[in-house]
Order: sequence, then structure tokens, then C-alpha cells
Amino acid sequence: MRYTVLIPARLASTRLPNKPMADLGGIPMVVRVAQRVRSGVDPATRIVVAADDARITQACQHHSIESVLTRTDHPSGSDRLAEACQLLGLGDHEIVVNVQGDEPLIDTQLVQAVAQLLGNNTSASMGTAAHAIDNLGDFTNPNVVKVVLNAAGQALYFSRAPIAWWRDGFAQGIHTLPSPAPLRHIGIYAYRVGFLRRFPQLPQAPIEVTEALEQLRALWHGYQIAVHVSNSAPGPGVDTPEDLERVRALFATPKPAL
Repeated sequence: MRYTVLIPARLASTRLPNKPMADLGGIPMVVRVAQRVRSGVDPATRIVVAADDARITQACQHHSIESVLTRTDHPSGSDRLAEACQLLGLGDHEIVVNVQGDEPLIDTQLVQAVAQLLGNNTSASMGTAAHAIDNLGDFTNPNVVKVVLNAAGQALYFSRAPIAWWRDGFAQGIHTLPSPAPLRHIGIYAYRVGFLRRFPQLPQAPIEVTEALEQLRALWHGYQIAVHVSNSAPGPGVDTPEDLERVRALFATPKPAL
């Protein structure tokens, strides 16, 4: 199945300024992400960085990574992706996968699985991923987004709250995980390009504002989101200076001789 991987990259990160250009073993992080994806997908897959600054596009060009320069005033990543689709001339029925520019250890099989969701599920406008939560800390952490599914593997709801919640949970206190295991949302998305063009124009949903989760806008407006359930958690992303140092250490570790 043919699809395009889009990697949004914005220099003005609030928690970690200039994050796309952060050095990982001598190569900017956004380039590492693109190289990682390219190493595990079909060679025919198009991989494009959607940047907001010429310094990013220049770094991509230096490392033979395709990129487009988008506007600097986009309010969200989906707006940037929609402009990238326009700049690339992608048709409404084509599929794009959004890989975040701070995921240099992304599982490339996950990229393919999320793209395939839309190939297999013609009623869904979006695809994403999740994995089973195996510790209580993640279940109660509001920074860990949870998702519940219907019988067809489509999202019913996303929340920062611990869901699904068993009936007597408040009476018992949160001492154990419910069964079956709750699901943690993984922030990778596939879109049909036509939907991606419409999405930024949709009014914000009240539940989206409450939860601060953009994907709830799609559900509120009646669009379906197919979900791939992975057997394992994704590799660590980079959100903070501490995350960056941990990932830098991995790229600095010498590889064993063959």
C-alpha cells in the first residue's frame, strides 16, 4: 500500500527550543527520525519533513531528506500537515502518516501498521495506535492518554483520566489495574488527505477543550478513528531536556563489532 510519511518540525518548542535541530550523535534529531523511518518502510514510501524554518530544510537537504517549508503561524500540527499536503500536491484519497519529529526511536513496524489501518478500514478517516498499560502509575497519570475501543477496533473515547473505570473503583481506591488491561494511546496518526484538509476547519469540540486532546474533535464531529493495538510500548520520545540527554546517550553508545 502506498502512503506518504510526514514529519512536522517546529523550532519554537516551548519545553525544548530548537528541538528538531538537537544533536544526536552528530545529526539533527529530525533527520534521525526520517532516517529511522526510511530504514524500516518500503523504499517507495515518500518521507517528507514539514518544517517551519529554513534551517531545518537546509539540514534535511544536507542529509538527502525531502522537506517542505511551511508557514510559521500554524496553530497546530494538523494545520502544518494540511499545508504540506497542499505543497506536495497530494490527492484527497491518498494516505499520510504523521510521525512526530521528536521520535528518533520510532518503531517502523508501527508506522506501517497505522498506515494499513486506513487501507483495511474504508469507513475510518484517521488511524492511530495504542498498547496495553501494565503499571498503575501510567493508568493514573494525566499525561498518559488512554483510549477505549469498540468491537471493530475503533476509538470510542480518548481521555487523560483513568479509563475504562470499573464500577466500584472509587469505593476500592486505585490499587490495581482493571481487567481487561486499559490501553495507552500512542501519538502516531494516519489520515486520509481529504479529511486532513477539512480537519483544521472543523469547530473545536467542548470535550477537546476540556481534555486538551485534538483527536476528540474528530470523534465529536462523527469521524471514525481506527486503532492498531501494538504488543509493545514505543521507544522513548523527546519532550524535555532530560529526555534529550537519555536519547543522546543511546546514540553515543558504541555499537558492538560484528
